[in-house]
Amino acid sequence: MPIKDVFMPLVGQPRGAALAAIDKCVAVAAELGARITALALEEEVFERPKVMLPYDREAAEAGSACEASDTQQLLNAFTSATSRAKIRAQSRMGKVPADQIAAILAEYARFSDLTLLPVKPHDSRTESIVEAFLFGSGRPLLLCPEHLADEVSPKFENVVIAWDHSARAARAIGDALPVLQAAATVRVVTVADDKTDAIVQSGTALVDHLREHGVHASFETVKGRGSSIGKVLGNFVNSHDVDAIVMGAYHHSRLNEIVWGGVTKTVIGQPPCWVMISH
Repeated sequence: MPIKDVFMPLVGQPRGAALAAIDKCVAVAAELGARITALALEEEVFERPKVMLPYDREAAEAGSACEASDTQQLLNAFTSATSRAKIRAQSRMGKVPADQIAAILAEYARFSDLTLLPVKPHDSRTESIVEAFLFGSGRPLLLCPEHLADEVSPKFENVVIAWDHSARAARAIGDALPVLQAAATVRVVTVADDKTDAIVQSGTALVDHLREHGVHASFETVKGRGSSIGKVLGNFVNSHDVDAIVMGAYHHSRLNEIVWGGVTKTVIGQPPCWVMISH
C-alpha cells in the first residue's frame, strides 16, 4: 500500500535542530507525495491560585506567553515548511497533562500510514514517545535524527534492511515496501560473525521475496567482532552513505518495566540516519 497520509507530532522546544528536523520531515512527506498532519501538544501545568502584586502578575503572564510561544513556533515552522514544499497539510494544537502526551500522540498516529518523528539523541522523553508509538499506534515510525537534520537527505536512494530473521523485521519490511521500491539500492544486512547456511538461506529467501515486489536487493553479512549490533549497523551506515535503515523493534517486559533490546536502544538513542521501525 502506498504511503499517502503521514503524521508528525510537534513537541518540545523550537531550537535550531528541532526546526531543521521539521523542515526535513516535511520534505520527506513531499517526496512520498503524501498529505501531512501535525499535532502540537504542550504540557498542561496546574498552578495553585495565589495572590500577586501587579508587577508579579505581569511577569507571570509574560512567562505563560513565552511557554505558549514554543508550541506556536513549532507550528509556524511546520506551516512555513509545508508552504515551501507545496504539499497538502493540516495542523492541530492542544494542551494536555504531561503524562498523557505520548499516549494521545500514539492514538492520532493510528489514522495515518506513517509517523515522522524527530528524535533528540539520548533523550528519555524521546524514548518514551517512541515506545508509545511502536506499541500503541499499530503503525510504522520513521525517525529523523535531529543532530543530523541538516545532513540527511529527504530522498532514500540507499537503504539498508537490518535482517535478523525475526517476525518484527518481516513486519518492518512489509511496512517499508513503498520506500524500498523507490530506492536505487537496497542491501539486506545480517550482523553475524559466522556466515552459516541458515543465515545465507534466510537472506537469499528475503531477496527473492523482495524481487517479486520490484525491489532488487543484495544480501550480505557483516562481522560483529565483539561490538554491539547497533554500533556495527551505525558504522555500516557511515561507511556506505546509507540514507535509511529499515528494522524491527525489540523489547520485553518484566515486572511492568519496558526493557529495550540492545539494537533498538542503540538506534533510538542516537540514530545514524533515517530509521524506519515497526513492531
